[in-house]
Amino acid sequence: MVVTSRDVARLAGVSQPTVSRALRDDARVSEATKLRVREAAQLLGYVPSEAGRALSSGRTRRIGLLLTDLDNQFYSHIIAPVHRELEALGYQLMLHTETADNDTIVERLLANGLDGVILATTTVDSVAPVRLRDRGLPFVYFNRIGSFVDADSAVVNSVPGYREAVRASVALGHRRMGAVLGPSNTSTAQGREASLRTALAAEGLQLDERDVRRTPYGAAEGETAAAELLAGPDRPTLLFCGNDVVAYGALNAAHRAGLRVPEDLSIIGFDDLPEAAWPIIDLATVGYDIVGMARAAADLIVRRIEDPDAEIRMSGFASTFVARRTLASAPSR
Repeated sequence: MVVTSRDVARLAGVSQPTVSRALRDDARVSEATKLRVREAAQLLGYVPSEAGRALSSGRTRRIGLLLTDLDNQFYSHIIAPVHRELEALGYQLMLHTETADNDTIVERLLANGLDGVILATTTVDSVAPVRLRDRGLPFVYFNRIGSFVDADSAVVNSVPGYREAVRASVALGHRRMGAVLGPSNTSTAQGREASLRTALAAEGLQLDERDVRRTPYGAAEGETAAAELLAGPDRPTLLFCGNDVVAYGALNAAHRAGLRVPEDLSIIGFDDLPEAAWPIIDLATVGYDIVGMARAAADLIVRRIEDPDAEIRMSGFASTFVARRTLASAPSR
């Protein structure tokens, strides 16, 4: 027989609405009554209905994490911390994956009865934030931000990390530096390129366009772009890569070209993914607190849901340079 909240109410000696309020930890219910209700629910093996909660509160307590860049390994590292933070706040994570950012995404999100959405792969020209705003579904940006709508965001500041990385590279004798940057329609690629160019300019250097490629954030794409930059003897002595995954591709390109890393070529990534520290990779990179940033995005969306009129907040995370094996002295030419 299915146990209902009315059964719990009878055993605890309270009304059925009091059971619902007590199990939601409503401040209007005394601690003694809450304890009595919880003990009755545990004794009967009562499990509150999520559907019932949604009907009574107007919320499903479900939050979507939208990913469209499905091949980017970066995002596999944020799902767990977002899930754990939302769970601690009393919400459930719903992962939504799409192959493209288009108008149909918003309709699918709305059809799933979500309380809010974390946008993790937004492009600067995406209309999804506009549609979400117009339909009244709360959202926050994670890592990337859109151009058309201001919203809460959890992002990394690439300036200090690139400043440290460039200084370390110059101290090791590097002057001719190249870059395999991310796609130009992402705020991350735009911001990182600006930070890198500023850091180089501070050292009296610049990126020559012949030494720059822009590519999706993937290992295969990174390998193809790096191979173009490494063809021939007149090549950069160091490659800055838009993220660690692109840097993995650059490592493959160097290997296929018969170049030794770091003796013939140095490579620097961005993100400091866990794999970057593996001894077989040992990638020099610009890192930051990815887990903390993922948790911040979860906190921001819950705050937005529970306080819709709150001021827009940006949680910024400072970057730092992580020196590892793939950066060494520039080779003599």
